[in-house]
Amino acid sequence: MIKRVLTTCPYCGVGCGFYLDVRDGRVAGVIPSKSNTVSKGYLCVKGWHSHEIVQHPDRLKKPLIKNNGKFKEASWDTALDYVANRLKDIKAKHGSDSLAVCASARCTNEENFLMMKFARAALGTNNIDHCARTCHAATVSGLNQSFGSGAGTNSYDELPFMDCILIIGSNPTEAHPIVGWRVRTAVDNGAKTIVCDPRRILSAESADVHIQHYPGTDIALINAMINFIIRENLHDKEFIEKRTEGFNELEEAVKSYTPESVKDITGVKPELIKKAARIYAASKKSCIMYSLGMTEHTVGTDNVIAMANLAMVTGHVGREFSGVYPMRGQNNVQGACDMGALPNVYSGYQPVADKNARDKFEKAWGVELPARPGLTLTDMIDSAIKGDVKCFYIIGEDQVRTDPDTHMIERALKSLEFLVVQEIFLSETAKMADVVLPGASFAEKEGTFTCAERRIQRVRRAILPISGKTDGDIICEISGRLGYKMEFDSLKVCDEIASLTPLFKGVSFERLEENGLQWPVPEHGHPGTPVVHLGKFTRGLGRFIPLKHKPPAEVPDKEYPFILTTGRMLFHYNTGTMTRRVSNLSREYPHNFVQINPKDAETSGVKNKGRVKVKTRRGELTVAAEVTDKIKKGVLWMPFHFTDEPTNVLTNSAFDPVCKTGEYKACAAKIEKL
Repeated sequence: MIKRVLTTCPYCGVGCGFYLDVRDGRVAGVIPSKSNTVSKGYLCVKGWHSHEIVQHPDRLKKPLIKNNGKFKEASWDTALDYVANRLKDIKAKHGSDSLAVCASARCTNEENFLMMKFARAALGTNNIDHCARTCHAATVSGLNQSFGSGAGTNSYDELPFMDCILIIGSNPTEAHPIVGWRVRTAVDNGAKTIVCDPRRILSAESADVHIQHYPGTDIALINAMINFIIRENLHDKEFIEKRTEGFNELEEAVKSYTPESVKDITGVKPELIKKAARIYAASKKSCIMYSLGMTEHTVGTDNVIAMANLAMVTGHVGREFSGVYPMRGQNNVQGACDMGALPNVYSGYQPVADKNARDKFEKAWGVELPARPGLTLTDMIDSAIKGDVKCFYIIGEDQVRTDPDTHMIERALKSLEFLVVQEIFLSETAKMADVVLPGASFAEKEGTFTCAERRIQRVRRAILPISGKTDGDIICEISGRLGYKMEFDSLKVCDEIASLTPLFKGVSFERLEENGLQWPVPEHGHPGTPVVHLGKFTRGLGRFIPLKHKPPAEVPDKEYPFILTTGRMLFHYNTGTMTRRVSNLSREYPHNFVQINPKDAETSGVKNKGRVKVKTRRGELTVAAEVTDKIKKGVLWMPFHFTDEPTNVLTNSAFDPVCKTGEYKACAAKIEKL
């Protein structure tokens, strides 16, 4: 007998819907959902193979406790008792803030809400964060300053009807293929596209303008576009006057950033900048799409603010068929932020330092809560090395392979007194743990994910948890052992979220059944909000913030003459923990590689497919070279999906001072032929 269970894809943040085919208690296949408003019957290659990891033989099924450097299987009671006792001991000896929790963009909203409740109510610390710190924390900090809300503004359904789509620091056809298909539909409908990327990605092949600027020069580029738009009288004066503040200061700040003056900084001809600015400003329906190529910089927050400046100066925000689309990398990175898996806010971005918000949560949870914001993930690493943070509890994240400067992360984890990792596979981070708790995959859970267009969608259980417990079960059982009882019932947790969070007041499982809802949903019966900032911005007036170009923390020199940048590929996902266990995906790209421009290759003596050594000040990696004119001269590009050939041994841990996101996208490097 075949049972079909409708659920949401566990890969990127697009939020595609499909059915899982279940036969004899096993997930056997995937069928796209034609009625799903996000994917409309389509899936990318990763989505088609998403079921193959559910019953993979490498799945962790029993808890593991390390003894004399080796893991031994343990019963659930033994493992959970041990974890709870170690947490109690460390808290008693060193205080609550010696503990740190890393929630997960892989888990459901309900599990992330419980995880942040566990950290604050059971452990007594605001030291909770998750992988948004390494990807889209700049979106939250930047858009919040400019608009008053740190999320995407418009819906995917608008994309096919745009007149202009500006893609910068994003590769939608590979990283977010179903959104890439929407962009392609817009092109077929006559839309113009502008692609700003040091590589000639697939979207650039059909673009009306392709700007190949150097990584780390985005602010100079955008300021030059704004300069030209104002100079050519293409700005929206009525929108600026009625709906924004600070325009005069912005106008003054961009005066020196002419397209001609930024040529040496960006490596872009002035004519291309002018053409792009004219197309974007003059089109009636224009939007900006960006991703980690903009956020993973020491100026990531400023990069996001620069895009907000550009959108507001042209009036391309706060209405339909416009706006800013931050493309999220993981299935529930938006939701984990929304649920308060951050050191400074509860669910719905209610500040922990706000006494009224804190009083509300204290009353609901029956405990006194810490008032001081906790440590970001970046600060947790530093504090572990210093010896201040003694324990990490990590769910569904592989810091050793995802965070910049791998050697520093390993040093931090080795400095801990106790490391707990909750995972479905034995990741590199899990290998370093004192206790490994087997988590559950998306197919074993009830709950919700929230995608990049703020759409909350149902996740439905297809099979029972392989390890016997879901992640929510584990969190609640540890919490109970610590003396703070929590119950894991996804429906009841969803209702608790709604009761405490104004943005989600009208959300319930029943209302999400058909095609989900886009938050804010401020009341019961409210239809959701496809477009935010209509009429006025969340903060009232949109705020123009003047910016100056700042170079990356590392720039090329004689010893390290190249800029190394990183990115995603179509066939793999993050560190490859899941996709590299799927044979059809792994065979396409089984190994890491580096792209280099033919002129640079000739100068360096590098041959196509030849083995090379890529070096930075932090480490070195031996990979194959791909000599291609798709990459800008002076730039090296590498994917980061290969655990056995980890690109992040090379990347720089310098971080944005506002959001603490590392600078993955620009560091000085050199290449040597072997």
